[in-house]
Amino acid sequence: MLEKLLNADGGDYRGRIQPCEKGHVVEFKEYRDKKVLTVLGPVTLRRAYYYDGECQKGWCPKDTALDIEGTFLSPGMRRIVARAGANGPFVLGHQDIKEMAGIGVDPKEIERVSHQIGKEIEAFYQGSALLSGDSVSSRLSISRMYICMDGTGVPVVKTETVNRKGKGEEGEARTREAKLGCVFTQTKVNERGYPVRDEDSTSYAGAIETAEAFGNRIYGEASRRGLEKAQKVCVIGDGSPWIWNIAEEHFYGAIQIIDLYHAREHYWNVAHAVFGSDQASLDSWADQRRKELDQGEVEAVIKGIKGLSPRRKEQKEICEKEIGYFEKNKDRMRYDDFRRKGLFIGSGVVEAGCRTVIGQRLKQSGMFWTVKGANSIIALRCCLLSNRWEDFWEYRACA
Repeated sequence: MLEKLLNADGGDYRGRIQPCEKGHVVEFKEYRDKKVLTVLGPVTLRRAYYYDGECQKGWCPKDTALDIEGTFLSPGMRRIVARAGANGPFVLGHQDIKEMAGIGVDPKEIERVSHQIGKEIEAFYQGSALLSGDSVSSRLSISRMYICMDGTGVPVVKTETVNRKGKGEEGEARTREAKLGCVFTQTKVNERGYPVRDEDSTSYAGAIETAEAFGNRIYGEASRRGLEKAQKVCVIGDGSPWIWNIAEEHFYGAIQIIDLYHAREHYWNVAHAVFGSDQASLDSWADQRRKELDQGEVEAVIKGIKGLSPRRKEQKEICEKEIGYFEKNKDRMRYDDFRRKGLFIGSGVVEAGCRTVIGQRLKQSGMFWTVKGANSIIALRCCLLSNRWEDFWEYRACA
């Protein structure tokens, strides 16, 4: 029935000649059949075939009308295939589609379509005609907006790590850093005064790219979400300089907060280096620093480190390094003040995002990616997990 319906136009014959987009004349040559896999199974389409002698290129108007140029998969089938490729290995996607729909799609085709749709999603995000079906961004005012950023390594093929230093046995790099950012909003605190993230308000943006390119990407996502409407903007991250450079350039004036748990790691570095196996002294000293840091008393933490008497050179170097870290970031560690204002002080949302958006799909055993391939899958997953999947397909249908 579907096949008869699609062929009711007689192959979409449009006359003996037609103009092409370059002003040439394309001439009807013959009718050609094409097998297309749809969500209801395979159908055979009859199509009028035109040929441009000057461009030496053929064209079937029906392929354009039905969005099947260069593919044997219908748009609905490509949507299913892309989702399967975003959610798991391509081989498993083949098995899932076969099990649930009774349709066989080669894993290589799932890979090809997933990467193609990922590229289209990149264009969707970067284009100017973005749909704003987001209930959060449509509010007249946003109480608090958070921008969180982090990085995680993605295993890549050797050609992607040429001349890059890493942690391998011979100093060679085996991964490339994928930068991930998330944007979410907060309207209220709970009965204990702890901040509560607005339900379904988290959206993601990420890619393997330079900090400069990523800065533009996360700023674009925050702007789409209503950055200009936010009464208060907070940037949360670890101590990585690229995060704070982005914060200064794109989110000037925002409250900058270093994740409390990352900050704690730094006095623990000192404790382990100086006290070693003396567990009692280590625990006692570190517990005092924890209390001071939790209260935002960074100067007291610095004083506690300066009060130590490291004997070895490497111990002194660690102490000096961590003193510098706390000195540089003390205004980002006023945790008692942040709590009084009902603000988040942890980057758990983006860290969970690194595992969910990137880790679960791109860091499975035996996986090695090209940067181009990894970015297309990251784009797919950001779109899905940001609840923009329907927006993308609506945009695509109208483009």
